[in-house]
Amino acid sequence: MDRKAVRGWVMYDWANSAFVTTMIAAVLPIFYTDVAAKTLDKTTATSYWGYTQSIAMLLVAILSPVLGAVADMAGSKVRFLRFFTYLGVISSLLFVLVDEGDYLLASVLLILGTLGFSGGNTFYDALLTDLVPPEKRDYISAKGYAFGYIGGGILLAVNLAMIQKPAWFLLPDSLTATYVSFASVSVWWFLFSLPLFRHVKDRPVQTGLTVSRYAKAGFSRTWRTLKELAHYPELVKFIVAFWFFNDGINTIITMATIYGREIGIGTGDLIAALLITQFVGIPFTLLFGKLAERLGSKASLYVSLLIYVVIVVLGYFMQTALHFYMLAIMVGFVQGGSQAVARSIYSNLVPVGRSAEFFGFLNISSKFASIFGPFAFALVGQLTSSSRMGIFSLVLFFLAGIALLTRVDLMKGRREALRKPEPNVVSPPPVESAPSDSQPM
Repeated sequence: MDRKAVRGWVMYDWANSAFVTTMIAAVLPIFYTDVAAKTLDKTTATSYWGYTQSIAMLLVAILSPVLGAVADMAGSKVRFLRFFTYLGVISSLLFVLVDEGDYLLASVLLILGTLGFSGGNTFYDALLTDLVPPEKRDYISAKGYAFGYIGGGILLAVNLAMIQKPAWFLLPDSLTATYVSFASVSVWWFLFSLPLFRHVKDRPVQTGLTVSRYAKAGFSRTWRTLKELAHYPELVKFIVAFWFFNDGINTIITMATIYGREIGIGTGDLIAALLITQFVGIPFTLLFGKLAERLGSKASLYVSLLIYVVIVVLGYFMQTALHFYMLAIMVGFVQGGSQAVARSIYSNLVPVGRSAEFFGFLNISSKFASIFGPFAFALVGQLTSSSRMGIFSLVLFFLAGIALLTRVDLMKGRREALRKPEPNVVSPPPVESAPSDSQPM
């Protein structure tokens, strides 16, 4: 194992997590409603942000099968990762050009940045199997996640300080500091990606395939996995449940800040609260792992999802910055834990020897499902002229997920996963890739 290459791989999570914390979760949503969409009323601005998130995820979902096929079949993972990294880096930097009323430009740049982040992660994840032997992948993968939380949190803390105290950084005002924050994401992402690009090299493979052939291979593989799900009914139940509650979780991540800004919570309080979420999530993710050992994975997942229901209901009544801080801490309690436990359950339900294929299917299908949460939030908010109703609509996603989860028999699902496929079922050879089903907030 090349230690320099592995360190470079880990540092990439440190690098691109800045996009999630500053651009998706904290600073950009506030800038979007206060500056880019200043010419719109607050509820419409919040809805447009939700629609933008849905469009971005739709494009990511459409491209995912193609990118997955390229990652698995071609020897150009680093080259494609570099392309998508630069797309995200440049998109982040171009936000310095967004002025009052430029909400369309801001939305386009956000879509391009999200494509850069998510598209790059397809190839970043796939590099894990090239760089790390199987017995060390769990540890190195977890180390990447941990560095992502820490790196994204550090830059967010610096950006918060700049926006709150611009004079400390020789900046004239908070708006200028916000523009500098966008530029800092671009520089941070680029600089901390360099160790990976320096130490990890492509392993050329002459496939002779065109882009259209890769696309066909990617969609064919997804369709093949979809058809074979009929042999694993408990797995199907869990996947559908996951679509609902995971969409609710992701919508809270993407919509919480702009919703808080709409109801009048200050910029400093919003960013500080999300910074708290970032660091609270680290120990509580580990704590939920212990809770799952004591109560069982399904019971601990119920606990986390019920807490999310409470968060959404309280979010509907939220009035003050103190309320937002309390809810941010509650999200930190359950965000990482719910996703980690869900991934563990899924790993026990997928057919033995085909985890990469089925995790790939979950990754793609959940991206399609993640379109609906922000869209529902935006549509309900626009139709009712109240984003409070938009946030409250997320209760349905969590309750539907919990209801479907109650119908999943984990023991039966494990037996189905261990069962050999029927003679008339042709199983494709497994293609290893590392799933990325969660993002640091």
